[in-house]
Amino acid sequence: MMRLVTAAEAAATIRSGHQIYLHCAAATPSVLLDSLVARAEELHDVTVVHLHTEGPGPHMAPGMEGHFRHRALFIGPNARAAVNEGRADYVPVFLSDVPRLFTSGALPLDAVFVNATPPDAHGFCSLGTSVEAMHAAVRAAKTVIVQFNRAMPRTLGDSFIHVSEIDLAVEVDVPPYAHASPTIGDVERRIGEHVAALVPDGATLQLGIGAIPSATALALLDKRDLGIHTEMFTDAVVDLVEAGVVNGSAKERNRGKIVTAFMMGTQRLYDFVHDNPMVEMRPVDFTNDTHVIRSFSKMVSINSAIEVDLTGQVVADSIGHRLYSGVGGQMDFMRGAALAAEGRSIIALPSTAAGGTASRLVESLREGAGVVTTRSHVRTVVTEWGVAEMFGRSLRERAEALIEIAHPDFRSDLRRAASRINLR
Repeated sequence: MMRLVTAAEAAATIRSGHQIYLHCAAATPSVLLDSLVARAEELHDVTVVHLHTEGPGPHMAPGMEGHFRHRALFIGPNARAAVNEGRADYVPVFLSDVPRLFTSGALPLDAVFVNATPPDAHGFCSLGTSVEAMHAAVRAAKTVIVQFNRAMPRTLGDSFIHVSEIDLAVEVDVPPYAHASPTIGDVERRIGEHVAALVPDGATLQLGIGAIPSATALALLDKRDLGIHTEMFTDAVVDLVEAGVVNGSAKERNRGKIVTAFMMGTQRLYDFVHDNPMVEMRPVDFTNDTHVIRSFSKMVSINSAIEVDLTGQVVADSIGHRLYSGVGGQMDFMRGAALAAEGRSIIALPSTAAGGTASRLVESLREGAGVVTTRSHVRTVVTEWGVAEMFGRSLRERAEALIEIAHPDFRSDLRRAASRINLR
């Protein structure tokens, strides 16, 4: 039977050696997490599992080693230093497979920290801004600890847990973490225009976070009857809904619905999703299921990359040996969109890095770099300089197409490199 307790009392149930899962992204349960970290000196070898979380991540701070060890299913900015300094671990995993880690017992859970709305008249609590793998984690965990958060938006769809599933609850009033809209520069604007030109009316979109998805959204304002099926979205989708561009009327399933597993943005976004029947929250083993994704005939997925080699191999989770993010849902959506009847999977990235001093289109990948999307999966690559089609192209033809969308300052070097490795 559920008990209302203080945050300190809830944190006191965690013992040394326990493995716990945290609600992710904007829904990071900060009150419970801070209370847990306040007990650091009493604890050792507590494993904290999660995807990207917002906030400072106090359990990953220097000095926490020995007390807490993060097991990253996706590396957010607050986890990069800990992972790359060997104070935390990284688990490469498709986002669609994360629930199975818990249901299969591959990652057993002693507890789960949840950030949800207080129960309604029927005893149901909404998971708010993030559903991701929470249902699987709640079912697998021995102890379910929930922040009853009056500031959490009440989202609909497969977003509810019942008080009968909860062991301990803490009453809080802490808004979900806000994520400011990105600054869109000229490079992002040009990439967005190239990507938008590939999107037909009636398409269903996967749009993520960052300047390129936001720039793409701005360039879609002349489109009609677009739909959204994505793992996450931001304020950019609200702009498209309010402009009448996104209405979901052409979607083959979940018609009229924006389907997502989590969202991150400003308070405007959280106000938009609150009690909004247009927004349907679903776990990642639904949103990122390739069978579901391919069911949208005009599915368009848009993902980013750190570097792409001349054969089309896509690096997205590391810079050489330095781990940067994660596998996430890139391959789920890349493959699902490619299998759709009129689908298109797009990798969009600036042509340069390091202030224009390095090309992101390269002769060969850096030592230690991880291939997230293989060259046989990649279909379309976009930079600010244009569009390179990969499907059905030989390695020589791919190299030629990619060099044409590289920054002009690096094309000569890339051509010489292509000749040296027999790609010209």
